[in-house]
Order: sequence, then structure tokens, then C-alpha cells
Amino acid sequence: MSTVNTPGPARLEGREKVTGAARYAAEHTPPGTAYAWPVPATIARGRVVTVDTGRAMDEPGALAVLTHENAPRLKDVDDATLLLLQNDRVPHRGWYVALAIARTLEAARAMAAAVEIGYAPEDHDAVLTTGHPGLRVPDEANGGFPGSRERGDFDGAYERAPARVDATYTIPPLHNHPMEPHATTARWEDGTLVAHDSSQGATTVQETLAELFGLAKERITVVSEHVGGGFGSKGTPRPQVVLAAMAARHTGVPVKLALPRAQLAATVGHRAPVVQRVRLGAGEDGVITALAHEVVTQTSTVREFVEQAAVPARSMYLSPNSRTTHHVVALDVPSPSWMRAPGEASGMYALECAMDELACATGVDPVELRVRNDTATEPDSGKPFSSRHLVECLREGARRFGWHERDPRPRSRSEGRFLLGTGVASSYYPVLLAPSSAEVRAGGDGRYLVRVNATDIGTGARTVLAQIAAEALAVPLELVSVEVGSSALPRAPLAGGSSGTGSWGWAVHKASRALRALVDEHGGTVPPGGLAAGADTSDDVEAEPPYAKAAFGAQFAEVRVDRDTGETRVRRLLGVFAAGHVLNARTGRSQLIGGMTMGLGMALHESSTLDARFGDFAERDLASYHVPACADVHGIEAYWIDEDDPHLNPMGSKGIGEVGIVGTAAAVANAVHHATGVRVRDLPLHPEKLLG
Repeated sequence: MSTVNTPGPARLEGREKVTGAARYAAEHTPPGTAYAWPVPATIARGRVVTVDTGRAMDEPGALAVLTHENAPRLKDVDDATLLLLQNDRVPHRGWYVALAIARTLEAARAMAAAVEIGYAPEDHDAVLTTGHPGLRVPDEANGGFPGSRERGDFDGAYERAPARVDATYTIPPLHNHPMEPHATTARWEDGTLVAHDSSQGATTVQETLAELFGLAKERITVVSEHVGGGFGSKGTPRPQVVLAAMAARHTGVPVKLALPRAQLAATVGHRAPVVQRVRLGAGEDGVITALAHEVVTQTSTVREFVEQAAVPARSMYLSPNSRTTHHVVALDVPSPSWMRAPGEASGMYALECAMDELACATGVDPVELRVRNDTATEPDSGKPFSSRHLVECLREGARRFGWHERDPRPRSRSEGRFLLGTGVASSYYPVLLAPSSAEVRAGGDGRYLVRVNATDIGTGARTVLAQIAAEALAVPLELVSVEVGSSALPRAPLAGGSSGTGSWGWAVHKASRALRALVDEHGGTVPPGGLAAGADTSDDVEAEPPYAKAAFGAQFAEVRVDRDTGETRVRRLLGVFAAGHVLNARTGRSQLIGGMTMGLGMALHESSTLDARFGDFAERDLASYHVPACADVHGIEAYWIDEDDPHLNPMGSKGIGEVGIVGTAAAVANAVHHATGVRVRDLPLHPEKLLG
């Protein structure tokens, strides 16, 4: 077993992107394209009682204003956030109540500002508290996990434990801010819809639009060829694709809609705020005997989404007595949704900080404490892990980081007025797979074409799928081309849950092997008319696998804290991961470093404030909601242990898109405690929380 550092192939579409040849959703402009601009509600709850579009329609180039009174009718779907302009209800501030459409973008924006909406406001509740009377335990959290699980006798074991930790950690609302806005260009042709949409899954968007508009899905084509990031916020259809399709149908011309960044916080999902109480009971040797992780969070009145923050505690460390519970309340707030590593990013922050507090309480080294509580079987399910090299990640990370030189005493290192500290945390993310289909074609010119409705959201999916095909076909990579990002291609699941490569790649590998067999049947040559083979993995992906499957990692951080101002700088981040076989070292390292950078932002910068008076997020742009910039990021290193796990997929790969963010915030927080002696349990670690 060894760490791997050799580079992989560069991105196949890299030249297209840097030269501008790659076109994104808002860069498609069919002849006669009109532009749309949404009108968000300015009350937190109530009804629309009057709509005056007179001044708006007087704008030069005005085409229409859609409201609940004249918008096309939609069929019911499970996701009620998409049932736009269907009635007069306002469930939260920022909910779209009108859509202006004009010949130019400037005119559409002016129209939207001129639309006059009259409201009948109602009392609203937008404040999450741990004692809220509306709190309840949901049947399921996100991902279909039970809302509550209990093993053994937690209360008794906790009371008997010689060492105990009881701490509450909070995370504010966090927002996905991909560089590319949520955008769609939609057009109707002879009763069929074509939508160029910024999405993480064209198949999912196609199927949802078919339900909404009551059409056969074959009459809808969704193209998401190039996507400028999503981080979960484009994981399922968002308002822009529905509004653009409605506007194009109403006006009879193509319509382009790019949601303004200031509106995204209220309309495309976010990571919900969570309050997490973690209790750990252990022996004097640090071995855990009781573990409780209890989560309080919120959802909207439109759609229930429960961040599964307590679920990682069911898999991480062995404890014979365990309680993991979610409590949720529906408030008059925007609907939360997926944000990179939902559940794991939030839950592991609290759990890994609590582990650091247990290390302090027992005097056991934080790395050694995690090693002592490692397990070969998943505690809740009892299933053996197909592979779990968390201990190896911790040991290798400690070696590379120089952990053995650490003085465990807080405030033991300084440089002038700066206090220095180091921290560690574990990372965990489950292996998720979904059935997929793919087709591979061989041309008479000696080239091969892979066709699969995968989505490349900036991860390098095209490149790794080409690599998988080339290896299975036993041909050079330069002979393989890849088509992705269209519902006209073989059906495939969305890019989410770090499942893309494992799911799409399995189908591509299977189709490639089938094509190779066909070529062999033709004497090793491809006939002039070419050959093709398809594959579907519906029968290959196990519904109830006998093994627990997950990627693991160890994150190490070194921080510098200004003792006068409380300003914290992360000087070093180092991660070592165990994620099966990493297929492309170049793009794989980029994914891991990107996740770690996002975790750094979660620790130090990112925060959103919901103004209880208005039910509105105060931070609505990249000036007030700070994501890490180049000046914030120093010395990030990502390594991995190459695992040989035969129980995953033909490539032996696990997902790496999200495991990098998990654990980073806790490692930074633990390092800040080591530097200052101050335990801050509320993210982000702003300077004022350290002063005094």
C-alpha cells in the first residue's frame, strides 16, 4: 500500500474552456431570443392580492409579465419549490411572484422593477430555537435515513463513564455559490421543448419537466453540456428552468433566464443551520462507551429537507451504546437543500470537535484516540466495511505533517504576537452508486465515441470516463471522444453524492468491454460501417450490498492566531485519503484540494444571517458572503492511499468530490483551540469569538 502522486491526463475539454469555445447555458442564443427577470416577494408570509403590470408593459421591448393569474398551469410534482406562479400564496420572502419578459435583458430588468405587487401579510416565524414547540422527529432525514436510531443503553453508559464530553456546536446557514449562475435558455418547437440548463443532471431535469408540463419525456431535451459548478445547488431542477420554459411557451419565442446572484440565497437551496449536541462517554483510555449526537435544524413550509447531520456518527466510531436523533421544525424561510457533503460536512464538524475535547479530557493524543476507536464493521448496520483505511490515513498524515513534534499543551507555541496551533480530524463519506446506461461506438476510422448522459460540473468527468473506456477497450486515450450532458444520450444519474464516476464509469466500462468483444468477433478490425455496444447496470448495482462502503480521510491543520485582533490564518492544510483507486491523479487532487478549500471557508469565513423581522438572508452577494480567495489559501496538500477494494465497481473507485470538505472545519477549529486555549463551538471562527 502506497501513496500515489503521479499526474494523470489533462482535461479533454480544457482548451475549449480557456478559449471560450465551451458554451454554457446562458451562452446559447437562438434567433429571436427574449430575456426574463424574476420578481421576488418582499414579505415573509402572506398572499398576493393585487398585481399591476401597467408601468412594466410600457417599457420599450416589453413582451409579457407572468403572474399566478396568467402563467401556464403546471402539474403537481414532489418538489413544491418548482410549482411557481400557480397561486397567490407567499411561503417566504424571495419566493417568485412574477416574471418579466422583454426583448432585451435591460428591458426585462426594468420591467421587473416596475411591477407593482400588493400583499396581505401574515405573521411569520423564521427563528430556529432548540425549544421551538414545532420541533419533531422526522420519519426520514435526507438520503432516506431514519430520523432517529438508538443502540444499547446510552443514558446508563454515559453516566458510568469516567470521562465525559457534553458540548453543543452550531453552524449558521451556508450557501452554494457556483461561479456560473443558475441559467436556462428554453425554446418550444412544434410542441417539443429544448432547454439548455445549468444543471447537475439533464435526465432528472427532463423527467421533472415532463411531469410539470404533462408531456412525454421524449418531447423534452435538456442539455447541460458545460456547467460552471454546482456544489449541490444544481442537483435537481431549480426555478430558472421552469420559469424559462413557462415564459417561452407563453410568448412563443426562445427565452433566456439567468437568476441574479442576489436572489440565489432564497431560491436555489442552502445548507440549513444546525444546532448539534454531542455527548461522548469513555474510559480513561479514551475508548468510547457511549455516544449521542442530537441535531436540531429547520426546513421550510414548502418542502421538507432534513440535513442528516447525525447519520455519520452511526458509521464512524465503535460504541456499544448510541443515540442519534434529528429534530426539525418547518419555518417561514427559504427551502434548504443539498450543499456539498450534506449531512457529513455538518455532522462531522461537531463529532470531530467533540473527539478533540475527549482527547483533552483523557490526555490521549488526538490521533491515537481516533485509532483506538476505529472499527472494522459499521456500528449501526453491523456490516463489515469493504475497505476502511482510516488508521493508515491518520498515521500517514501524522508522519507527513510532523505531528510527533507537537506539544499538546494549548498556547505552547508562538511567534511574536501570533499564537500557533495544530489540529486533526477524520473525514468520512459513503460510497453511493446508482444504475446507469452508456453506449460506446467504434468508427471505421479507428476512433471510439463514448455516449452517456453524465454531467461534468467542473470535476473532469469527461476525462476520467474516456480513461475508463480506453483501458477497457485497450486503445490509446487520444482515440476516445466523449459526449455527455444531454438527455438525448443514454440515461444516467445526476452528478451528486460523489457517485458520478462510480455510476457512469461502471456503465462505460461494461459497454466498452462488450464492444471490445464485438471487435474481436470481427477478427480484431472494425467494419467500415462501425460497431456499437450499449450497457445498463441496473442489475449490477446492489440494492442491499453485504458490505458498508465509504471513503475515509485524515485532515491536519496549522493555524496562526493574532493574539491582539483574533484574526486566524490557516498556514497549512494536509489531507490523506483512502478512496479506492484514484483514476486520475491530476483531477483527483484538484477535487480534494477544492473540498479542503471549501472546508476552510466553512471554518473561518462563510456565514449567513437570517433577519427574523423580514425572513430574509442578509448576505446575498460575494462581497458580504465571503468564500475563500487566493489570499486565504496557503500550503494545501492532498495525498491518498491506493486501496485495492474488489467490492466497489470494475474500476475499484470511490467518490472523492465531497470527502475533502468533511473534517476540514473541525481540524481548523481544533487547531485554533490548541493555539489559543479557547474552545469556540460556533462557526465561523470570527475574530470576535476569540477576543476577551
